[in-house]
Amino acid sequence: MSNTTLIIAAIIAILAVVGLFLLLRKPTQRVSLSEAAPPVPAAKPAPAPAPAPKPVAKEGHGITDSAAAAVLDVSGSVLGVDAHPDLPSDDLTRIKGLGPKARTVLAGLGVHRFDQLAALDPAQAAELDARLGAFKGRIFRDRWIEQARYLEQDDVAGFEKEFGKLG
Repeated sequence: MSNTTLIIAAIIAILAVVGLFLLLRKPTQRVSLSEAAPPVPAAKPAPAPAPAPKPVAKEGHGITDSAAAAVLDVSGSVLGVDAHPDLPSDDLTRIKGLGPKARTVLAGLGVHRFDQLAALDPAQAAELDARLGAFKGRIFRDRWIEQARYLEQDDVAGFEKEFGKLG
């Protein structure tokens, strides 16, 4: 890799760490600048203990949450890791022309679900294709992206009309 690529990767990694720090930090208490006495909180009944939810970057809930979500989304594709590992993986081998070895290569590049393939624009698809090694060219020749769009929407009839029987 060139020095520029390493510098960019380092900057993105630092931003990802800062974003995760902001995402996982505890909320701070608000300080009132007025001289009025702070309101006394009402006594609340103790709720039943529930399992702690996993922190999730939610866009649109403040600038730090939006920034953390953006860092997670961008860092996943740039660093080649799945930014949303909590989502279940799809059986990519349902795509015709994509076998277990190709699935392993895609997983190594962070592609685990139909929606990830279906969302690729032509430039992203070309970049992914260039990184497929022995499977270079198959993403276009076997029309993986089009197949993934049908499978993402569970459109078996449309898939079978276009690509033949789904095995």
